[in-house]
Amino acid sequence: MMAGLLQRLRAWGQPSPRQRLIETLHRRINDAARRPELYTDIGVPDSLEGRFECLILHVILVLRRLNHMPEPAADVAQDLVNSVFLQLDSSLRESGIGDFGVPKRMKKLGSAFYGRAESYETALDAGDAEGLKAVLARNVLGQDTPAAAAGLANYVLASDAALARSDLDGLIGIGPQFPPPRSFAMPFAKSNADPTRTAS
Repeated sequence: MMAGLLQRLRAWGQPSPRQRLIETLHRRINDAARRPELYTDIGVPDSLEGRFECLILHVILVLRRLNHMPEPAADVAQDLVNSVFLQLDSSLRESGIGDFGVPKRMKKLGSAFYGRAESYETALDAGDAEGLKAVLARNVLGQDTPAAAAGLANYVLASDAALARSDLDGLIGIGPQFPPPRSFAMPFAKSNADPTRTAS
């Protein structure tokens, strides 16, 4: 009896196997979004806003693949979204924003997330490379010139194609497979990155 009680106490508060899978998937997406070449070679601004935009771009690409898979992929997608927003909530609180300010910030971040998901999905579904460049330039790079996002758009298209070849077991087991960002390097990417801009 005592052994069973001790086992339950050790397990209390620990993540379930499902939670661990989602945490691992989330961490791998985070790692992909933090690859230095995205910032040095493709021109994503190395700023708080730039890193946020790069993270949600990668999350949206994975969700796009999950949404085209059979069950239980929809549950995985929802769990991933929950994990992402829990991370954002925690990051806001750790930055010193008070309890009254966090919900307002989270509402703004949620609106940005779903707005970008819709615009990226629309461009990808239509095969609209120019439209994709425009939304990526505006949202991720903070620029009004679509050509500035040519490298990033090519990276997104290649990532979407690579993810389309993944099944659920592979996506969860080995993680999302993104191409090397350096293959899509833009000339003078460092000078194009504006660390002071504000996400729209």
